[in-house]
Amino acid sequence: MRVTHPFHPLAGQVLQFVARSRCWSGDVVFYLDEQGRRRLIPAAWTDVVADDPFRVMAAGRCPFRTADLVALADLIDRRTS
Repeated sequence: MRVTHPFHPLAGQVLQFVARSRCWSGDVVFYLDEQGRRRLIPAAWTDVVADDPFRVMAAGRCPFRTADLVALADLIDRRTS
């Protein structure tokens, strides 16, 4: 499993995947660190979760996901109403 979040300290590194789970902190994946200890990271920050199709097509030209822009537009509508 590769860390894909651009600002994570482990960005680009390949980690030993252990499991994927939904827990109190959301959708996470567990991996083993260099000392063999089990750690977790949000699944969305790895290549375990498929990329948003819009972001794939934008090829880096758009930093936002469609769902996030729709949520922002809804928030603005509620604030201005």
